[in-house]
Amino acid sequence: MNDRLKGRVAIVTGGGHGIGKAYATRLAAEGAKIVIAEIDEKAALAVAAELVAAGYEAIGVRTDVANADSVAQMAAAAVAHFGRIDVLVNNAAIFATVPMSRSPFDQISIDEWDRMMSVNLKGTWLASCAVVPQMRAQGYGKIINISSGTALKGSPSRIHYVTSKAGILGFTKTLANEVGKDNICVNCVAPGSTLSEENPDEDIIKMRNQAMSTRALKRVQSPDDLTGAIVFFASADSDFITGQTLVVDGGSCLH
Repeated sequence: MNDRLKGRVAIVTGGGHGIGKAYATRLAAEGAKIVIAEIDEKAALAVAAELVAAGYEAIGVRTDVANADSVAQMAAAAVAHFGRIDVLVNNAAIFATVPMSRSPFDQISIDEWDRMMSVNLKGTWLASCAVVPQMRAQGYGKIINISSGTALKGSPSRIHYVTSKAGILGFTKTLANEVGKDNICVNCVAPGSTLSEENPDEDIIKMRNQAMSTRALKRVQSPDDLTGAIVFFASADSDFITGQTLVVDGGSCLH
């Protein structure tokens, strides 16, 4: 890799599994020191240990992004251990590792709707609130939010998930306007249907394969297909880009 992030400190929420783990691994390979902020503490510590064993600097911190005290403690741990926070990847979400139901809009329980918004949307807000003071003090920062291609074109039988990811689009633009004066960039990546499940069953594999039919690039999307966009938004290459959403889906949603 090119060490584009040498000396930088990057937090990846939900970094203990799937796509989040891929983000953390690639950011580390580019020279960043990594904080794995993950509700699954065992996974957070395991991924951090893997990175350290590979010669990188990393810590794992149990983090519930839906809890303000938890994210505040996570940010404090990052500063205590590494001295700064340069990058936040707001990846934690209810989707695969923490599964959601795939039900018609009027069959989703109120509890599940509220939990989806609490993690996917409020969690992004709380994590951003936790890191911005340190980024302001530094006069520099990158916040990278994760939306979804489904927010741009809709997707049946998961309206709560799609709604939460659509909210991320507006959140990104608004936060970019608010913190631009502090030299903090806020951007968004919208993945397509990605084979991110660690132990996918036949139905999941079939669903991911079916997604190829809507793409210009006719293959299954993997987590590694997304890491380049994350590194771009985390690096100095995007220092004059903010409030933007980059769709990474192989040409399914063309706009």
